[in-house]
Amino acid sequence: MTGSPTGVGASAEKTGPLAGLKVIEMAGLGPVPLAALMLSEMGAEVLRIERTDAGQPLLSLPEEYDLDRHGRSILKLDLKRPAGVELLLRLAVKADLLVEGFRPGVMERLGLGPDISLERNPALIYGRLTGFGQDGPLSGRAGHDITYLAYAGLLHAIGRRDASPVPPLNLVADQGGGAMMLIAGLLAALFHRSRTGKGQVIDASMIEGASMLAAPIHAYMAAGLWNDRRGENLLDSGAPFYDTYETADARHIAVGCLEPRFFAEFARLLPLDERFVGGQYDKSLWPALRAAIAGRVKEKTRDEWAALFAATDACVAPVLSLVEARYHPHNRARQSFAKSGGLQRPAPAPRFSQSSHTLAAMPATANRDPAGILIRFGLSDEEIAALAKAGILGR
Repeated sequence: MTGSPTGVGASAEKTGPLAGLKVIEMAGLGPVPLAALMLSEMGAEVLRIERTDAGQPLLSLPEEYDLDRHGRSILKLDLKRPAGVELLLRLAVKADLLVEGFRPGVMERLGLGPDISLERNPALIYGRLTGFGQDGPLSGRAGHDITYLAYAGLLHAIGRRDASPVPPLNLVADQGGGAMMLIAGLLAALFHRSRTGKGQVIDASMIEGASMLAAPIHAYMAAGLWNDRRGENLLDSGAPFYDTYETADARHIAVGCLEPRFFAEFARLLPLDERFVGGQYDKSLWPALRAAIAGRVKEKTRDEWAALFAATDACVAPVLSLVEARYHPHNRARQSFAKSGGLQRPAPAPRFSQSSHTLAAMPATANRDPAGILIRFGLSDEEIAALAKAGILGR
């Protein structure tokens, strides 16, 4: 199937639209590793730099499940010593991209900031991802997805009326506003370099990335179509025809029939009183409409409703668990999930009509061997031996 993953690991020759691209990833947590994983699965050769003095991660995964390391070569360096810093700068000369997710100033204090890196390699694209950006009053502060959503105004908007805001996993700021915006910036900078030959620095922040995801909401507010109170708007559980409802078996269905023609189909099959069809957007009817939908939905199980609505455009879906989603017929037909060793995970995305992905696997022995890695970056056997003897290279 065109565009499907090849199912090979990091040790095989890479394929995909980014084949031949060299990326240096400074090891960290969260969105930068996800961005690096996606670049790897699109064909880039990713070298993950791990510090020899790194402490224990917050969540320690068995290696076969550790997607922060899959699909890469792994090189451990002592970056507290000048020889380790100099080695990384030499590697950056051969790289197309360098990505890091440290607080502002960390790379500069190591002697690896963008100024010196781009002086060595003017074509280097230096991607930086932080919570708050490289400057500003909060730039040096620690935070997590929930922190950035709070400052962006988005956490306030997520949840039900008269209830506390709900953290949306770490999908919105970390992965959406962080990893996806970083990738967009990297690819845009690659296009710019193809025309100018010049690299540049990308300052991506999760607070701004998450805010950008909400740009349409700000537009609705400006037009008077959205208010600044959660649970009262069209897409935030305020509308009874865009919400979840509990079924007879204590599971749920998702109802999303915003358009009148879709709502009419939903009302016909549920069924609902005809007065609701003509008054779908009459907010004075919404409390009664919500109660009517909730009462009807409780009469059948989730899967009974799913079967009833399966061949319609009523925009009704069963709320599947993470495990159930892997086995849904549509996801199976699309091969939307893939197996990598003992790990079942989402398949690489997006798909390309002329390229195939490389499904990332655990780093093979060859991609953990410092000598093999450094030879690919142009170092001699003698230089590698000297670095190993000096303790610059970890195992």
